[in-house]
Amino acid sequence: MKTLLTILPLLFIGAYVSSKSSDSSQSETTSAQFNYLALGDSYTIGESVDEHERYPNQLAEALSDNYGSTFKTEIIAQTGWTTGDLKNAIREAKLGNRKFDLVSLLIGVNNEFQQRSEEEYITEFKELLVQAIAFADGRSNRVVVISIPDYGYTPFGAGRQSSISTRIDRFNKINKQIAESMDVKYVSITEISRQGLSNSDLVAVDGLHPSGTMYKKWVDLLVAELKETF
Repeated sequence: MKTLLTILPLLFIGAYVSSKSSDSSQSETTSAQFNYLALGDSYTIGESVDEHERYPNQLAEALSDNYGSTFKTEIIAQTGWTTGDLKNAIREAKLGNRKFDLVSLLIGVNNEFQQRSEEEYITEFKELLVQAIAFADGRSNRVVVISIPDYGYTPFGAGRQSSISTRIDRFNKINKQIAESMDVKYVSITEISRQGLSNSDLVAVDGLHPSGTMYKKWVDLLVAELKETF
C-alpha cells in the first residue's frame, strides 16, 4: 500500500523540530515560563505553512498573551508519521525525565490513510497518551488530545470524501474514547476542517493541509478549553 508520503513526495518534505521556541520572549514582568510539548504529524509540524502559522506556535503565542507568561514550544512531529513512527521518534528524542506544563497529541491520519488497523491504533494511541501524561508529570488536565482533521474536504481528497470521512470518524471515535477514559482534555477540530471545500482560505497552497487561517480557528478552541488551566 502506497503511503501519502510516496504519493505526494513534493508536498511531504517533512521536518523534525525539537527545542523550538515560540516567538514570545520573556520580559521583566513575566511571572512564569511554561514548557509546551506538541506531539504529532504533518498537522503539528505545519506542512506547507510558515513556522509562525503552525498551530503549536500560534497556541503558545495566544497562551502567552492570555496569561502574561512565556510558553516555550517544543515539537516532535513529521509529515507522514503514524502512531508507530511517533512512538519511535519520542524514544529517539531521549527526553528522559523532562516534564512539561502542557502536552498536545494529534496523530492518526496516516494510520487511516495507510489503512492500518483500528486495533493497532487503539494500542499505540493508548501508549502515546500514557507517555503524554507522564511528560505532563501525571497532570492529565495539562494534556489535550486534538481530533484528526478530515482531508476528504480538501482538493486532494474531494473525490473520495465520503469514504475518507467515514474512516476519519471511526479513528476519531477511538481517540476520543481513550482520551475520556484517561481524563484528558479533548478538542474536536474536525468540523472546522470540513469547511475546507467551501472556504479555500482554510486550505494551504498544497491543496491538502490546513492553512494558517484554519490553524487559528483550532487555536481559538484550544485556548477556550485551556481557560484557567495555568
